[in-house]
Amino acid sequence: MRWRRMIKIISPVDGRLVAKRSFADTQETASALSAAVKAQRLWKSIPIKKRADYCQQMIEYMMAHRDVFAEELTWQMGRPIQYTPGEIDGLATRGRYMIDIAQKALTNIVLPEEAGLSRFIHREALGVVFVIAPWNYPYLTAVNAIIPALMAGNVVILKHAPQTLLCAERFQEAFKSAGLPEGVFQYLHLSDEDCSAVIKSPEIDFVSFTGSLATGRLIEKSAAGLVKGLALELGGKDPAYVCEDAVLEDSVAQLVDGAYFNSGQSCCAVERIYVADSLYATFVEAFVAEVKKYRLGNPLKKETTLGPLLNTQAAERVRGQIVEAIRAGATACIKPTHFMMNKDGSPYLAPQVLIDVDHAMTIMQEETFGPVVTIMKVANDDDALARMNDSPYGLTASIWTVDETRAMALGNKIQTGTVFMNRCDHLDPALAWVGVKHSGRGCALSELGYAQLTRPKSFYLKASP
Repeated sequence: MRWRRMIKIISPVDGRLVAKRSFADTQETASALSAAVKAQRLWKSIPIKKRADYCQQMIEYMMAHRDVFAEELTWQMGRPIQYTPGEIDGLATRGRYMIDIAQKALTNIVLPEEAGLSRFIHREALGVVFVIAPWNYPYLTAVNAIIPALMAGNVVILKHAPQTLLCAERFQEAFKSAGLPEGVFQYLHLSDEDCSAVIKSPEIDFVSFTGSLATGRLIEKSAAGLVKGLALELGGKDPAYVCEDAVLEDSVAQLVDGAYFNSGQSCCAVERIYVADSLYATFVEAFVAEVKKYRLGNPLKKETTLGPLLNTQAAERVRGQIVEAIRAGATACIKPTHFMMNKDGSPYLAPQVLIDVDHAMTIMQEETFGPVVTIMKVANDDDALARMNDSPYGLTASIWTVDETRAMALGNKIQTGTVFMNRCDHLDPALAWVGVKHSGRGCALSELGYAQLTRPKSFYLKASP
């Protein structure tokens, strides 16, 4: 019997083995790539309405199994069970929106008529789209690329993060239930080395990746010189500016949620908060009090609001950032002992609020990806703007004020992909999801999301003389 390399999913909940799978071997990978190319020749000719039917049925299957898939997800990555069903709901909302706008987004651009001349721009499918999805929002991030890719006439091969590879299998299960033609959607469980080989393979026409900056750079390196498209949604160090006229109760409640939901393991989590001098002391007091209401514990229990991080290694990295900041002069506002489940050497990490911070600290520059937020006093709008832009990342930023004109003026100067006013850590599928600087390149969702998954093909048709 041939030896196969294995992947093990170890649950952060209690260390148990959730699942064990084999990596795809060279032959399986080659067969998947060949099947994808063959399937795409037929799939691109299927009317958009029929493609929509398949995708809608996939979503219906996901929703019918919502609670089962949600509990499975909690075991895989540790998000509290009271929240994981919401990810399946979000998959349905985003997927249906992208299906609904597909016909309009993919319609030919027809130029004004001229005698004896017809001109238009057709949106043509790219071919085989390789989607590389992360573990932190395994269904939501994947559906952002899968649905528009299929609706545009492409076929998809999904490679999921090892920790949440069961999500890839659930997508396959749902598409199979929908009767999707063979080869149109496939998944592969791949090692990093084999993933790089797939990126380089001539059968792949486009790569959509969501994950860390470090891995994004490796993907760029793998694709270098191959003249194929890349979409990279990478890290974030998202800032918020609480102006002196902000509604205190609302801004505190939403920013606490924006910082600690999913244990802060989100590319668009709020990690830096800048507060107007006059509101600073009151804001910090209210913010810390709100954070202390969280319940850190077993995510399978309904009362738990904060679960473990992905694994002990991830938690120790965050603990290291906290310790380093405190040694450099930061003040921790919460005693870890306030949360009984907090334990060094485990993935269970108490939420933390750090003040007396400055931008020389690592925690103000590098993505934390954990339940920690820094709060800093600022003198005025110019001071806040300079601080918000002092980051290698630029995914989202939020401004908390009653003055929309002020928010617009600041928003136009913030180096970010999305500007929020009195909202944070939110994704609206009608808006383009983009990052600047080290937060990535490309555009997902909205009508513009279809542009990167198609190529324009121009037609200039002149009548015979």
